[in-house]
Amino acid sequence: MKTINKIAFNEIESIPQLVKDFLNRQIEGFENSTFSLDHFAKQIHAKQNSFDIKQRAILSETFQQQFSDGMLSSKQKENIESLKSINTFTITTGHQLNLFSGPSFFMYKILQTIKTCTYLKENFPDFNFVPVYWMASEDHDFEEINHFKTENNYYEINEKSGGAVGRIKISDTFFISEFEKEYKDSIFGTELILMLKEAYKIGNTLTEAILILVNRLFSDFGLLILDGDSQALKNQVKTIFKDEILNFSLEKIAKQKIDYLTEKYGKVQVNPRAINLFYLSDTRDRIDFDGEKYSIVDKNIEFTKEEIVEELESFPEKFSPNALMRPVYQEKVLPNLAYIGGNAEIMYWLELKDYFSALEIPFPILIPRNSMLFLREKTLKKIDKLHLKTDDFFQNFTKITEAKILGSSIILKSLQEKENFIIQQFSDLKSLAENTDPSFGNLVKAEEVRQLRSFIRMKKRLLRAEKIKQRELLQRLENLFLDIHPSKTWQERIYNFSVFFADYGYEWLEVCLEEMVVEESKLIIVAV
Repeated sequence: MKTINKIAFNEIESIPQLVKDFLNRQIEGFENSTFSLDHFAKQIHAKQNSFDIKQRAILSETFQQQFSDGMLSSKQKENIESLKSINTFTITTGHQLNLFSGPSFFMYKILQTIKTCTYLKENFPDFNFVPVYWMASEDHDFEEINHFKTENNYYEINEKSGGAVGRIKISDTFFISEFEKEYKDSIFGTELILMLKEAYKIGNTLTEAILILVNRLFSDFGLLILDGDSQALKNQVKTIFKDEILNFSLEKIAKQKIDYLTEKYGKVQVNPRAINLFYLSDTRDRIDFDGEKYSIVDKNIEFTKEEIVEELESFPEKFSPNALMRPVYQEKVLPNLAYIGGNAEIMYWLELKDYFSALEIPFPILIPRNSMLFLREKTLKKIDKLHLKTDDFFQNFTKITEAKILGSSIILKSLQEKENFIIQQFSDLKSLAENTDPSFGNLVKAEEVRQLRSFIRMKKRLLRAEKIKQRELLQRLENLFLDIHPSKTWQERIYNFSVFFADYGYEWLEVCLEEMVVEESKLIIVAV
């Protein structure tokens, strides 16, 4: 395996403009929230002054309790103990509890978090940096997480849903026997099957399953895994949750930032509600307020103002943050410096800057995670044979295909020359006409538009004819695109890590870690 290309996010057409502008420090108010050693130095100082010894003790104890006996590596034990010190900080990523980790970018997030900690230790040797994976165990959309895909198969589990997914107990293990059929003859297939059987044992919760799986893969790297479904942790955010319930603060305070982002970039990633909390019972349901009473949506439960405050004080674990409140919860209970996430995550974190300021919680450095693509040598040879580059597949590929098909067309070349000639002639004619009478300029412009439309129609007909004529070339291009973009999207969003681990085992993780870029957000393309 070797890296053949690293493409900066700024050079990839499909990366959202908001993310590009953030990386380029072109969004007012976020200049200090990007990756740089100066920004980390400031963040260390800010977090050191806002996160006390008592919080550190609670966090260290929570980690200790959430790992069962015998699970912790020596590096993890060292990191848990280290968190008690004012010189220790976390770098965090988070993700849902997807079956067997879901798409492979789950692994890339964690590996980048680990490597970032190593990089910071090299540059700030007086401090310690602990990688943390935050499990989104309280999400309730089971359909989002109950499956994963390989090159040849789709696997899923069927369980009763509606509540916090992390609490769901596994009873359906049919997918394991099917997975075993696919991978039993692979080089590292036995290892994968053992991982699956250990994690998804009947009776385990989905939280326990992901904890077991991720810990098996990353314990030696010192990664700590945190479940936010915790009374001890939620005790620390009762004041914030109470303010949200009584004053609807997140929506009010974030409005100005959301309006700004909406005006400049269109629809924001997540819109806040009046109350950005759910109520956890056997299900996870929204909390609504009608002006007099608080009700739990879809449940026959109501509270007065006094009653819901008392419920929060007595049972904080019953209150669950939504997607926008979760970052606040996370940053309140962790000595965290930076969050590593996907583009969509970064975009909704940006909505919260003013709310963090109002709560006097340091807003973290945000790092759009790296992407990775593994291509077989035969795919690379096909790209080269067609005189294309890997970069081409991350631009407007329709235009590249059309250029390839029409590249040798003498008719197209002639049409383009004539079209350019007409544009120039009408430009000259318009200038002369306006000297006679300004209204004549509009007449000339209208005629120019009419004639150019004819050229566009001719070019479209030519393209259709050439596609029929060069059907074989078009098919090769389309097949090659699907080799690189299975299901017409990025490989990392489709294939589970098992696709790569089956052939290369832990070496695959080491290659990912080695090739991962820390200082920039890039797509890393590796030949296998």
